[in-house]
Amino acid sequence: MISKTYAPQEIEDKWYSYWLENRYFHSKPNPDKEPYTIVIPPPNVTGVLHMGHMLNNTIQDILVRKARMEGKEACWVPGTDHASIATEAKVVAMLKERGISKKDLSRDEFLEYCWEWTHKYGGIILQQLRKLGASCDWDRTRFTMEPDLYDSVIDVFIDLYNKGKIYRGHRMVNWDPQARTTVSDEEVIMKEVNQRLVYLKYPLVGENGEGTMEEGVIIATTRPETIMADVAICVNPNDERYQHLIGKQVSIPLIHRAIPIIADDYVEMEFGTGCLKVTPAHDTNDYELGKRHNLPIIDLLNEDGTLNERAQILVGEDRFTARKKIIRLLEESGNLVKTEEYKSNVGHSERTDAVIEPRLSEQWFLKMEEISKPAFENVMNDTIQLIPAKFKNTYRHWMENVRDWNISRQLWWGHRIPAYYLNDGTMIIAKSKRDALRKAQHEYQLFALTEEDITQDPDVLDTWFSSWLWPISVFNGIKEPENEDINYYYPTNDLVTAPEILFFWVARMIIAGYEYKGNYPFKNVYLTGIVRDKLGRKMSKSLGNSPDPIDLIAQYGADSIRTGMLFSSQAGNDLPYDEKLVEQGRNFGNKIWNAFRLVKSFQVSENTEQPQGSARAVKWFDSRLNQVLAEVHDHFSKFRISDALNTVYKLVWDDFCSQYLEMIKPGFEQPIDAATYEVTLDFYDRLMRLLHPFMPFISEEIWQNIRERKEKDSICIAAFPKPKEADQFIINDFEILFELVSSVRNLRNAKNISPKITLPLAVRTEAQERYQKLEPLIRKLANVEALAYVNEEGEGTSFRVKSDEFFVNLAGEVDVETERENLQKELDYTLGFLESVKKKLSNERFVQNAKGDVVEKERLKQADAEAKIETLKEALARLV
Repeated sequence: MISKTYAPQEIEDKWYSYWLENRYFHSKPNPDKEPYTIVIPPPNVTGVLHMGHMLNNTIQDILVRKARMEGKEACWVPGTDHASIATEAKVVAMLKERGISKKDLSRDEFLEYCWEWTHKYGGIILQQLRKLGASCDWDRTRFTMEPDLYDSVIDVFIDLYNKGKIYRGHRMVNWDPQARTTVSDEEVIMKEVNQRLVYLKYPLVGENGEGTMEEGVIIATTRPETIMADVAICVNPNDERYQHLIGKQVSIPLIHRAIPIIADDYVEMEFGTGCLKVTPAHDTNDYELGKRHNLPIIDLLNEDGTLNERAQILVGEDRFTARKKIIRLLEESGNLVKTEEYKSNVGHSERTDAVIEPRLSEQWFLKMEEISKPAFENVMNDTIQLIPAKFKNTYRHWMENVRDWNISRQLWWGHRIPAYYLNDGTMIIAKSKRDALRKAQHEYQLFALTEEDITQDPDVLDTWFSSWLWPISVFNGIKEPENEDINYYYPTNDLVTAPEILFFWVARMIIAGYEYKGNYPFKNVYLTGIVRDKLGRKMSKSLGNSPDPIDLIAQYGADSIRTGMLFSSQAGNDLPYDEKLVEQGRNFGNKIWNAFRLVKSFQVSENTEQPQGSARAVKWFDSRLNQVLAEVHDHFSKFRISDALNTVYKLVWDDFCSQYLEMIKPGFEQPIDAATYEVTLDFYDRLMRLLHPFMPFISEEIWQNIRERKEKDSICIAAFPKPKEADQFIINDFEILFELVSSVRNLRNAKNISPKITLPLAVRTEAQERYQKLEPLIRKLANVEALAYVNEEGEGTSFRVKSDEFFVNLAGEVDVETERENLQKELDYTLGFLESVKKKLSNERFVQNAKGDVVEKERLKQADAEAKIETLKEALARLV
């Protein structure tokens, strides 16, 4: 017996366990089936489910469940990313609570703690995805640090190095002082911050080498703590203010080191004072300027952002503390001219939010220009589709300006770079220290060498250098390039991800796909929007504006959250989240549940003949269902997932629950005929299968209760309904029926007539046959007497439906005088309105100067008012 109310908490765990027990989500290569493959964007092992995950994984689950029901070999591969920076930060915080510092641990000891943390917390988010209903093949769960995937990353590094595509170089990089590692350009987030623009004077150095405060140059900087690393002052050669100073020297305040004044067109004369301090070690543009003029480099910052001995003063101070202190020192020395409040964009680390430092560092790089060409061309020519296509412009911009990829990170947790160094500095690229020793012995004849004489590079690879292989490595396609899984499942079908990692991850996966499989990794890339709050802010736990998805599921049920997230989620457009959408999803579930309870409550009679109206209603809904099925399939083909859901929502709520069930529902304590009942159950079956990808739990519960099912039956593997030909004529007829019924009901409301009172109804039409077929339903839904057909005007109030005119004689049901007064008032108002419109249109200046569409709207108003006046006059004339 189906329960009175729908309680998702009582059925969700039951059905998810049932699906797992029967292994409906498990996939293996099947040559008799078409594969459908999705790889999950691997969440960080540090992560917990947030609203963005909810949206992204709901869309993936919808696509996978639909494919599975279509008879495809559906495979959704789950997994997690080791997230070097984020995980190290979590582990360091955990160790701090235990009174342990990372610097007191060996590398191996620290990695043991990383694995401890990963084993304890790393699977949380995947467990949470089960609550959402995600139908992943959990047997295929992968982790970027597991042995096979680790080996794949190292093999790819060695292969690319041997091809000459990976090199080591001393470059200016983005340095995160908190994580103490380099980060890529894409991991730097620019934020507008309030700063102080400090004006200070560099005294001119006289012939005796001493500086004089009377002469000198003034520069403006937001980073006075770096003046000790200055190596020159630069001016524009065309700047007449400073031409006489070019070649002379100034003294750096506080440390009194002399530096030259040089000239370069790079300096903008109108910006600031026209003088630029050149600090090659701490500014990317200064570094390039320094190379052009062969200037020395002084790096005064430690890895953690504190000043080192080369700063000479404030050694050991944090850079921001030093900034405050040096301003006071400059003021005391007389070098400070003034300070101003100043807003500027400053780069922050995406992972730690620390302010990024430009820093010269020895790093590993991947040459990107050649290797990225196939990935660029095959997105531009739509071999790979970006959805929506507007993101092609973003992709084009990135790929046309691609820079070499800094792939090394100064961390311990991650894939360690397979570079080994001998005592004399010789570098050997090998998979292990043992392999490196063999190479040293055979290639350099160093037979006395031992493993103790070899040191491995301490850096690890950028996390993205492992996840760029994800669609290949999850099927072990790097280590075993011709294995059964990779040959069957690759290339995958669809990728669902966020636009902000379009270059981070998507472009790089495409690059790896063409490099290692000679083919794209996926055919379609569906880019979701960002989930935002009512104020337009991105939802995040740090802002405190994001609900806990697990709490929402507990309160509303997973189906409600899934539909709530999708009701207003167009591809690529941000989702304005509102809990009312989730409530709408819950109400939808309740509507479906209560409608099913109604159907199951019908007493069925095998001996009752099917009423003509029910037979007609069945034909209509069958056609309407097929019409919607065609629309839904079209929406899916264009990745309009939200549109598909809204189309199904309207079909179920409006067409089925509000219209169809009302038409076939038997009278009080009367049975329903068996034919109508059985076809109604069939409709419910098809509707639940149509709904299943969106709302898997309630659809399974109802589907199982529609009829007796075989053991291990599940809607998961039931056929997704396909459209058949729809009868457009009957659909059109029922649109007229619904408009007619609505008009009668509106008339009742306007005249305050009870729905229980049967009204007389006549029609003047040339389509009498149509209304004869619809008459049983017209009488039932509108509660009217047998439909009369007239050739002239009928008696009573009239209204039009399409080209047909209907008459309802309300004599005895309404007060004629009151009705006449109301009609006269409405007529007087409309006559006045018509007069004002005519006056406006008779104004030549208005007609000549107003836009064409504005004038046309006024003319339409005139025509509408004139038609309404005629109708009102006729209604008044009919009143006796």
